[in-house]
Amino acid sequence: MSEVLSSDTIEVRIEPEGLAGLLGIPDGARGIVAFAHGSGSGRLSPRNNHVAAALRQAGLATFLLDLLTPEEEHNRHNVFDIDLLAGRLVLATRWLRQRRETSQLTVGYFGASTGAAAALRAAAAEPDVAAVVSRGGRPDLALEVLPAVRAPTLLLVGSRDGPVIGMNERAYNALRAEKRLVIVEGAGHLFEEPGTLDEVVRHATQWFLDHLNPSVERT
Repeated sequence: MSEVLSSDTIEVRIEPEGLAGLLGIPDGARGIVAFAHGSGSGRLSPRNNHVAAALRQAGLATFLLDLLTPEEEHNRHNVFDIDLLAGRLVLATRWLRQRRETSQLTVGYFGASTGAAAALRAAAAEPDVAAVVSRGGRPDLALEVLPAVRAPTLLLVGSRDGPVIGMNERAYNALRAEKRLVIVEGAGHLFEEPGTLDEVVRHATQWFLDHLNPSVERT
C-alpha cells in the first residue's frame, strides 16, 4: 500500500484490487464517512470532495474511494453493477476497521446517484454501519434489501429532479430503519444550482454528527 500526502488527506490504495482512495482524518474524529460515487465519478469528484471537506471541518473523517479500477471503468456494465460496487464498499469498510487510525471510528456511507444503491446494499450487509446519506441517489436500485437496512438513512433529492423524487419515495416507503426524505428546493440532479450543494452539506453533516457517535446506543 502506497501513500502520498495531499492537503489534509492522504492517498491510499486497497490491495490486491488496487482501489485508490483519499483518506482524511481530522484530530478527534468522531466517525468516518465512506463515499460511494455515482456512475462516471470517483474519488476526485468535485461535489463529493466539497461535501467531504465540510465533514472534516465538522470533525468527521472521510474516505473517498474509487470503487472500480481504471481498467474496470472501461466496461460500462461495471459502472451500473450495484452488487459489484456494494461489494467493493464492504471491502473498503473492512479495510478501515483493520487500519490502526480508523479501526475505532464509527462508519457511515454517503452515496450519490447509483452509488446510493451500492451504499444501501452494503449497509444491509454490514449492520454496524451507523448512518447513510443519499444525494440525488437511486436507492430504488437496492429496493429488495432496503427492509434489511438498519442504518438511519437520509434521502436528499432536488425539487427539479422529478423522476428521481418518485424513486426516492418508493425507497423511503421500503425502509424500516430511522429515515428522512428531504426535497432540496431549486436543485437538479447534480445539485449544481447556487446554494443547493450547501444545503446537502448542512443536512448531511447534521445527520452524520447525530448518528456517528459510538457512545450513543442505537436500537
